[in-house]
Amino acid sequence: MEKQANNSPNYAILNSFIKLFCIAIAFTISFTGNAQVEGGETYTIKEITVTGNTNFSAQTIIAYSKLRKNEEIQVGGEKIANAVKTLWKSNLFSSIDIYITNIEGNTADLEINLSDLPELKDLTIEGVKKGKKDEIISENKLQSGQKVTENLIATTRNYLTNKYKKKGFLNTKVRISTSKVIDSVEKERVNMHLVIDKGEKVKIKDINFEGNEKIADKKLRKAMRNTKRKSLNPLRILKRSKYIEDDFRTDLVSVVDYYKENGYRDARIISDSITYLDDKTISLDIKVEEGEKYTFGKISFVGNTVYTDRQLSNVLQIKEGDTYNGVELRERIADDTNPDADDLTNLYQNFGYMFSTINPVEVSAEGNVIDMEIRISEGKPAYFNNVTITGNDVTNDHVIYREIRTRPGELYRKTNIIRTIRELGQLGYFDAQQITPNILNPNPVDGTLDVEYSVVEQGSSQIQLQGGYGGGGFIGTLGLSFNNFAIKDIFKKDAYKPVPRGDGQSLALRLQASQFFQTYSFSFSEPWLGGKKPFQLSTSLSHSRQFLYSPQTRRADKSKSFNITGLTFGVSTRLAKPDDYFLLSQAISYQHYDLQNYNTGLFTFGNGTSNNLSYTIGLSRNSLTADPIYPTGGSSFNVSAKLSFPYSLVNGVDYKALKEERENLDPTVPADYARIGEIDQERFNWLEFYKIKFKADWYQALTKKLVLRPSLEFGFLGAYNNDRGVIPFERFFVGGDGLGNFSLDGREVVQLRGYPNQSLSSQDGASIYNKFSLELRYPITLGAQAKIFALTFLEAGSSVNDFKDFDPFKLKRSAGFGLRIFMPAFGLLGIDFGHAFDNLPDGTAPKKWETHFIIGQQF
Repeated sequence: MEKQANNSPNYAILNSFIKLFCIAIAFTISFTGNAQVEGGETYTIKEITVTGNTNFSAQTIIAYSKLRKNEEIQVGGEKIANAVKTLWKSNLFSSIDIYITNIEGNTADLEINLSDLPELKDLTIEGVKKGKKDEIISENKLQSGQKVTENLIATTRNYLTNKYKKKGFLNTKVRISTSKVIDSVEKERVNMHLVIDKGEKVKIKDINFEGNEKIADKKLRKAMRNTKRKSLNPLRILKRSKYIEDDFRTDLVSVVDYYKENGYRDARIISDSITYLDDKTISLDIKVEEGEKYTFGKISFVGNTVYTDRQLSNVLQIKEGDTYNGVELRERIADDTNPDADDLTNLYQNFGYMFSTINPVEVSAEGNVIDMEIRISEGKPAYFNNVTITGNDVTNDHVIYREIRTRPGELYRKTNIIRTIRELGQLGYFDAQQITPNILNPNPVDGTLDVEYSVVEQGSSQIQLQGGYGGGGFIGTLGLSFNNFAIKDIFKKDAYKPVPRGDGQSLALRLQASQFFQTYSFSFSEPWLGGKKPFQLSTSLSHSRQFLYSPQTRRADKSKSFNITGLTFGVSTRLAKPDDYFLLSQAISYQHYDLQNYNTGLFTFGNGTSNNLSYTIGLSRNSLTADPIYPTGGSSFNVSAKLSFPYSLVNGVDYKALKEERENLDPTVPADYARIGEIDQERFNWLEFYKIKFKADWYQALTKKLVLRPSLEFGFLGAYNNDRGVIPFERFFVGGDGLGNFSLDGREVVQLRGYPNQSLSSQDGASIYNKFSLELRYPITLGAQAKIFALTFLEAGSSVNDFKDFDPFKLKRSAGFGLRIFMPAFGLLGIDFGHAFDNLPDGTAPKKWETHFIIGQQF
């Protein structure tokens, strides 16, 4: 029960009298001299002196006291009292006395006698880890030189006691002792000794309810999301049974809300108490009053002109006769937990009525049936007046303004503000967690408002330093990625900080090498070609060399090489339908393959060339929430088709005859093997294929922090002409973390954690794969300097070479956990530990656990 404050007039007068009495005692004024001094006498100050144990100069103390020579003072008067009060407020002195001395007629001298508060010299802390001591010193201002007062000691003791009690250490005891020391200049200081005894964490043994007849204890305990009893269930790792006061108070509200969700409108908590069973366990006792169960009666709308009663009822979704649910009613009117909620407030807010108010009022509760009036004040439609940006020190204004969905003169829509936050966050130039829309100067009379988008720049350029073992050797990667480049300033010397930035273009340079390969690549993209609409132009150029393994030297044989040169041009544009989350992309690419004495199972022509001219079209939709590193909602999917020209339809080659001839040749006979190479050179001179891929991800926030991410992938590489066959390039290799991707023949590595790299496909790769993944994420920190989150995962996938062998549910399964760290300067870093549940395709058992290092990629 809460204590009632005593606000009676007599109490106030008594309290004031006590305060004045204490002040009078504190202000000690003594008189010496030959003359008889009576209270109320007035004197002129002749001299002012300062005595006592103080390190402050007399001039400083006199100036601070505001007492002046030749000034008239009255014994027991206001000026002396104010001087003492002013000196006390400085919190610098342990005692203050003012004396009147040397009275001569109507003149007298004043002596200010005071002692400094001792300063803190050394502090020792016991009972906490070394890393926590600096935190305690900073939070309680216990640095050397700090003035030590009784208030400082009491405040420190209370702060630390409450701090650890909030963490579940209810038996925390804090002891503070001081000892005086005299330093080399005879200045009084004190050493402080602080002992923190947290004791054992107090666990909740039981939660007891009293007064509940309609709803069982079990259901009420379940409604308490953060306060749980001790459990023997080893799977319950997220909900601990320690007692935390703030969580418990929140859960008491949840209990009342649970009653309201089930029709008990008048339910309330009468009392709660803690029973200490021993030093380690407690029991929580909660007394409730349930009240009667109610149902909704007639619900009417008052004041609505923009929407009809039927339209509002369709959004409210509460009907006459439904069990009364106060929580649902509140959320259907305005759901504060979801800015995109389908509620009445957003219905008006998204149609310009920013100044509208909606209030539910109970007009009758007879017979436990509640009739409601939803009273609506619509106000004027609101229009944006000024739209501004603050905080963009690097990114140019036009890059931001082109992403903003709110324009001056346009009708206010809350959805456009939310969408703007998302678009700005997706750019990657700003800390998505700190993008804030500030509504300024709202004017209900004129129907106008201003909006200011506050952003915090973060590093958008990255240095990629990657290392790992794969394919029998060490693979090193050096990459420079400038994601907010400004090519127009490339010839401006002053713009290099360290490179021209601010125009939203992307420029990337990459070098990757091992003893078996070397690759160099360059790419550039302009997301708003022409500056009027989101039309992206991108281009990339790459060259790579790959060498065969020599069994004799166990190293790369530089005389056997496979060279690839590639060039790609692509465009993409945002679509208006079905909605503007869709993106249509197209690209033309060309790769030239040059084989020099490079004989493998795939390439029977060891000396020769192959050409890949293809067209790629893709459709994607991305509606993820603002933070691209840690999305908490939305989805993304991408479907693409990569197509070559069907040369076999027009080149007049009889591929069926070539296939039959090849099947009748013996590759162990040198002449036949040479002829096989000639046939394959003709089959793959210009690559003919089609490649279909699909990938989808969903993000769903289960709680305020926990995020579930299911995803699925599928890929298929096919041939127009079965006699010509599936090409040896562009294949899928499933398994591992992707760092083993040392082959550069257009292959795609599909990560599947828990298995060795590329171990779930044949040596020559697969033409079909599918993969399913389920990931649970928990953020540790989402700060601007680093975003860190932990995760657990379940994955399954497979790959085959023919549709007759494809079974989407015959999968290789794995599970594990990991950690991700994103720093703007280095991109995404992480580590995963995966456990495989199935044998490899060759029947061998994998290691129990595989460690995967994740650099610059997400699953």
